[in-house]
Amino acid sequence: MLYHYSSVNADGRRVNGRMAASNPVDLEMRLKHMGLDLVQEKPMTRRFLPGLSGVPRQELINFCFQLEQLTRAGVPLREALSDLRDSLEHPRIGEITANLVENIDGGQTLSQSMAAHPALFDRVFISLIRAGEVSGDLPLVLNKLTAALKWEDELITHTRHLLIYPAFVGTIVLSATVFLMIYMVPQLKMFVTNMGQALPAHTRALFLISDLLVNYWYIPLLIIAGGLSTLVFLLRTNPLARRRFDALKLRLPLLGDILRKIILSRFASTFAMLYAAGIPVLEALHTTREVVGNRLVRRALEETGQAIREGRNMAAAFQDTGLFPPLVVRMIRIGESTGELDTALLNVSYFYNRDVQESVNRAQALIEPLLTLVLGALLGWIMLAVLGPIYDVISALRF
Repeated sequence: MLYHYSSVNADGRRVNGRMAASNPVDLEMRLKHMGLDLVQEKPMTRRFLPGLSGVPRQELINFCFQLEQLTRAGVPLREALSDLRDSLEHPRIGEITANLVENIDGGQTLSQSMAAHPALFDRVFISLIRAGEVSGDLPLVLNKLTAALKWEDELITHTRHLLIYPAFVGTIVLSATVFLMIYMVPQLKMFVTNMGQALPAHTRALFLISDLLVNYWYIPLLIIAGGLSTLVFLLRTNPLARRRFDALKLRLPLLGDILRKIILSRFASTFAMLYAAGIPVLEALHTTREVVGNRLVRRALEETGQAIREGRNMAAAFQDTGLFPPLVVRMIRIGESTGELDTALLNVSYFYNRDVQESVNRAQALIEPLLTLVLGALLGWIMLAVLGPIYDVISALRF
């Protein structure tokens, strides 16, 4: 629980602030260690806390890393969490850590306490923590979680870099086009039409588009808003629409292949961690379905689990879905035969992770000139449509 407190120091000055604590008594004891006497405390509800809707990934990485270091050094879990609660700066994760301490004092395990906060600790995280508790090697599990979170953070960074430049250039192109069509073209239209020159087809098309945007600008906005609203409604209410949309994303030119590699890398890395932690194959598959982020792949994993449950070996079950590339199937077959399935899957994850980085770099190198070409062609068409008739008139006057 996070408290807003009012206290006095040794000089009698009032000191206000906020601090995470299990209860008011714990808050008072912690303030005494700081040389403060508690005067009044008030629990802070979530709606009063800035940034409380989520925790940055970097804060979760720091949480896992520090908890790993403390537990590896032999500090009891309850004391390690108490130390983290006092040192974490982000208010949300500080509040959650205080709640973990409180639940552990109430007799719950760490995994049970974390299960009460699914927005921060997903099913994979909780399953690995539970496996670490059972095996008695919680520091090793926390180390793997830290590495996995760092890898996901790097992956998100690469993906963001791929999308930022096209979004930026696309915004500029759209803004420039709208400005030209609404402001510049109507003024030039009056001049061109007054010349009495027969206008070519591309000039008439440009003036028609400009007139539509000037007089009926709200229609494109309504079409876009209606289309997006319909798409969101279908994705929320229709499972078939969600599956088809996810399948469409995997078939997108350029981006679809990168997305598929990201999903396969995430699947292989997560499944390898769960399997290495001693979690049974079927349970690991069930848990991994929650993190792939694509309903088509999730359905393929469900079919794989059902086939394994019916007695099929893993490699054949994955191959039968037709969704996993030969590399994944081959590495699973090798892992099954050697008894080192986690190592084989980590090799798959490493391969796809490196391939994703190279694909992102290639996509960036391809997108930049492509967008420049589109912008140049658009501006060239507008200039040709407007200046072409003017040039014809000047040429006629010259002769």
